[in-house]
Amino acid sequence: MMKTVLIVEDDPINARVFAKILTKRGGLETKHTENVEEVMEIATSGQVDIILMDVSLSRSVYQGKAVDGIKITQMLKSNPQTAKLPIILVTAHVMEGDRENFLRQSGADGYISKPVVDHQQFVEQIWAMLPKE
Repeated sequence: MMKTVLIVEDDPINARVFAKILTKRGGLETKHTENVEEVMEIATSGQVDIILMDVSLSRSVYQGKAVDGIKITQMLKSNPQTAKLPIILVTAHVMEGDRENFLRQSGADGYISKPVVDHQQFVEQIWAMLPKE
């Protein structure tokens, strides 16, 4: 079975770059959306094995409120149906201490900073987080 990564990212170029690295180098399937309802639907229906969650989603709205990747991760982690789904935060803001704050606030399982320079390490980090059968 191919493993599938859901890329939640508001920048289409970034999303394409991630998808290309993950499919070409990682042998993974990818889906992409920044629509929060879709994220919830995909996550609860078990269509993906892991989520790459951009922290700063500029256009994402859920139930009338603007939400970022931290908030979406919190929602997924607090829902028993999706709590076990690994979520990796992706962010360009890498101030010292941010990483711990983001992880603590969101309950995410890991953290990747962009731009992704080392493609192999990026793929390995995602594979390492995938649930083992």
